[in-house]
Amino acid sequence: MRTATVSRNTKETQISVTVTLDGMGKSEISTGIGFFDHMLTALSRHSGISMQISCDGDLYVDAHHSVEDTGIVLGQALAEALGDKSGIARYGSAYIPMDEALSFCALDLSNRPYLVFQGSFTNQMIGEYDACLTEEFFRALAVNAGMTLHLNMCYGSNDHHKCEALFKAFAHALKMAVRENEDGTVLSTKGAL
Repeated sequence: MRTATVSRNTKETQISVTVTLDGMGKSEISTGIGFFDHMLTALSRHSGISMQISCDGDLYVDAHHSVEDTGIVLGQALAEALGDKSGIARYGSAYIPMDEALSFCALDLSNRPYLVFQGSFTNQMIGEYDACLTEEFFRALAVNAGMTLHLNMCYGSNDHHKCEALFKAFAHALKMAVRENEDGTVLSTKGAL
């Protein structure tokens, strides 16, 4: 079974993440940030990757350390569960609408971390979640997973809808990319990623 557990403890956060790539999208999420929990739950459900995520962070400062560090540990767990990335589809992309909002994601599990993030939010906060942390989360995740990641909030007026469509687009692209291929080989002319 393709699974991994990674923990990270600093003076700012204590985080544990377990992922099961073929786990049917069941989740237990607790970060202390309601909207972020909602996004991570959607990510798990829509990707089909079961996730247990626990974060105890310095929320008395703000949510930055908790959100970014969760991205770091989730990225590390995904990388560990994927191993040498042989036998996977490698690429994924998805457009996801949510009411008036539309978001797009394209990714490559390439071992070449890169983030392109396009879009902006109208309001600073979505509940107790600082919307600008969305880019920080995805950057930390992409770097630590070894993922080339392009995200685009194409349009929309409701920040909740725009952000949720983005997380779900990422989830569906990730689901495609981690899917096992027919022959178990590395999808690269180099023979390795």
